[in-house]
Amino acid sequence: MNKAFLVLLFSAFCILNFAFTGCGVYSFSPKGTLDPDIKTVRITPFDNKAPYKNAQLVPNLTERLRQKITRQTKLTQTNSDNANLEISGSITDYSVLTTGVTSANGQSQTSINRLTVTVHIIFNNTLKNDIKEADVSRSFDFPANQSLNQAEAQLLDEIVRNMSDDIFNRIFSDW
Repeated sequence: MNKAFLVLLFSAFCILNFAFTGCGVYSFSPKGTLDPDIKTVRITPFDNKAPYKNAQLVPNLTERLRQKITRQTKLTQTNSDNANLEISGSITDYSVLTTGVTSANGQSQTSINRLTVTVHIIFNNTLKNDIKEADVSRSFDFPANQSLNQAEAQLLDEIVRNMSDDIFNRIFSDW
């Protein structure tokens, strides 16, 4: 009986010791949290500095980013020059490359094209005079038997959605 009690006591000690000293306490750092002093945001339409210009991309991307920030933060949008956070940027790349080649009857032919879109963003916390810049890039594949105009018509919503998500995450997260 005494031996069984000691084994039980030792087992309880080991379990409690493991439970309380295992890996320590986890906590998330405050990175990615918005400074509570920032109340307003101004988003200026992006410039299009890419050699090839999609006329619908700039207004759609700017508007989608504005909507995303309004829905997912407590920031109020303003056109005033005294916004607490200013976001601007430019589309620096909008280009197509061949990425897939197939061989049929001894002849090589393109099977997949890749549209790459890159946006250079500038975000300025005017309260702290803290300016940060970053490039956000994403690629979108489309069949080689489609022209760029055909692919753009199908991909525009996906491009705008993914790029606005990536820009939002880059600005408001420190991943």
